[in-house]
Amino acid sequence: MKTRFIALLLFVVLLLGCGSNAVLNGKEYETYGLFNKEEVRSPNVKYNLIVGNVVWGIILAETIIAPVYFFGFSIYEPVAVIK
Repeated sequence: MKTRFIALLLFVVLLLGCGSNAVLNGKEYETYGLFNKEEVRSPNVKYNLIVGNVVWGIILAETIIAPVYFFGFSIYEPVAVIK
C-alpha cells in the first residue's frame, strides 16, 4: 500500500514538473530560471512557479545536474500577458 502511494505521488509530481513555453499574442515566451532570467524574462508577461520542477530539483539534488537545470533554466513558466 505504501509503495503504491509513493509511486502515485511521484507520478503526480512528474506531471506537475512539466513547464513549457507559451505562445501569447502570437509571440513565443520561454521558461526561465535563475541563470537566464535577464535574457529570457519579459516584464509584460506573468510567470508562475513550476512547483513540480522545484520538487524534482530537491529530490534529485544529489545528481547536481538536475537541480542546475530546474533551478537555473526552468523554474518559471509564462502564463499570461500583462496589460
